[in-house]
Amino acid sequence: MAEAEIGIIGGSGFYEMDGLSEVVEVEVDTPFGPPSDLLVVGTLAGRRVAFLSRHARGHRYTPTEVPSQANIYALKSLGVQTVVAISAVGSMKEEIAPLHVVVPNQLFDRTVARPRSFFGSGIVGHIPFAHPYCDPLRQTLLDAGREEGATIHDGGTYVCIEGPQFSTLGESLVYRQWGMTVVGMTAIPEAKLAREAEMCYATLALVTDYDSWHPEHDSVTVQMVTANSAHNTALAKRIVRRVVAGLDAQTCGCTDALANAVMTDPALIPPAQRAKLGILLDKYYPEAN
Repeated sequence: MAEAEIGIIGGSGFYEMDGLSEVVEVEVDTPFGPPSDLLVVGTLAGRRVAFLSRHARGHRYTPTEVPSQANIYALKSLGVQTVVAISAVGSMKEEIAPLHVVVPNQLFDRTVARPRSFFGSGIVGHIPFAHPYCDPLRQTLLDAGREEGATIHDGGTYVCIEGPQFSTLGESLVYRQWGMTVVGMTAIPEAKLAREAEMCYATLALVTDYDSWHPEHDSVTVQMVTANSAHNTALAKRIVRRVVAGLDAQTCGCTDALANAVMTDPALIPPAQRAKLGILLDKYYPEAN
């Protein structure tokens, strides 16, 4: 099977990664079903990367339907250690305008209908998640964005809603009162699953609108998102290329997030579930291989 060290998950409008060479399309089977699309593995700036369209080419999955467990598992199975996730978002702040870029450092989960973990069915794991994004990777994204001339904002909270409907005015105003920075529909459960998979993960949030709160701007529409996504996507691709070229080995806690997370007695873990999660657990329970 093809291998890659860096994963790129493309969001709305970001359905392919330009500039890849030595490209192969990889069909990955996972215990959680198939991922959103074929993984496109190739060389970019001298590094092997795997690109995955979150909503599939042609935009066929709603945010709730995105098979995030399969997506993260598939990337992990290819050897991916670092994931750059692209997400279209609405801004909750006047100073963060459409076509700006945000690299959030916090998440607020407002989803209600998505599996958020690889664990369960006889095995219990609790990962630390106070700081949901890999900070060294965030800094790399920020540096690359500045070098590409983006109007880029460091930090802030991404509130992830279920969708697929955009926010009501009442919801939008409450998110502002809570101090949220941007609103989107896809960072959860990706970020949680990436941490369970011990992968470095960060979001490049591309602002397309002011959600529905701004009195001087129309409420968000698909037409608005689509129009601004075209500009944002071109910029995001340049940023991603620069990130891939400049990414160094990182010192962070992401790569051993499971070290003390599993509470279940290994002897009591159901064999089928142990086998299902071997890609996560073999590192800590080699005797069970």
